[in-house]
Amino acid sequence: MRILTKTIFAITLMAGTAFADTPVNPVEQAIERERAAVAALSGQKLKDLFQRKKAPEAVQIERSRAWIDSQPVVASGDAQWECLTQALYFEARGESVRGQFAVAEVILNRVDSSLFPNTACKVINQGTGRKFACQFTFTCDGHPEVIREKAAHHRMGKIAKLMLEGAPRDLTDGATYYHTKAVNPRWARKFARTTTIGVHHFYRPPTRLSQN
Repeated sequence: MRILTKTIFAITLMAGTAFADTPVNPVEQAIERERAAVAALSGQKLKDLFQRKKAPEAVQIERSRAWIDSQPVVASGDAQWECLTQALYFEARGESVRGQFAVAEVILNRVDSSLFPNTACKVINQGTGRKFACQFTFTCDGHPEVIREKAAHHRMGKIAKLMLEGAPRDLTDGATYYHTKAVNPRWARKFARTTTIGVHHFYRPPTRLSQN
């Protein structure tokens, strides 16, 4: 009897030990879970899950007054949109649509440059409050920023939204400066002019100054 009991105990112990030492394959477990999840889905759900949907086509931007005016009005946005919209309104609302996009390029090129602040609002307001030291004249010319031309403001809001959402910056060849044809700042003699659009000349600083 004792021999039989010991034999049964030994068999039980060996069986338990063998089971405990058998490695659990996590890949097989994952496959089993996936099979169970798929089996629980209905036919329609499976169809919806595996059916490839077409990605939405990228919006083809046209830099024309007619195209911009045909786009939905942007009623509001975040702080960066507000700042860029305001800058475009006060700096470039009298320009062509291409010129307005170009000014927006300069601002966002500055955002991406290590030589300038890293947000549109900070770039636009850099130097504000210091006489003749502001980067964008409307922020320190002493005149209140009053929006009187609603249609132009709506247009600037649309352009600001497009640019902040990643519209191409291919008008100014990476320019980070511009000035109107009516002035001739000293720095312009040392910088490389990249293009002229409407009443604005656009520039990049010398390569040495552009390095990070």
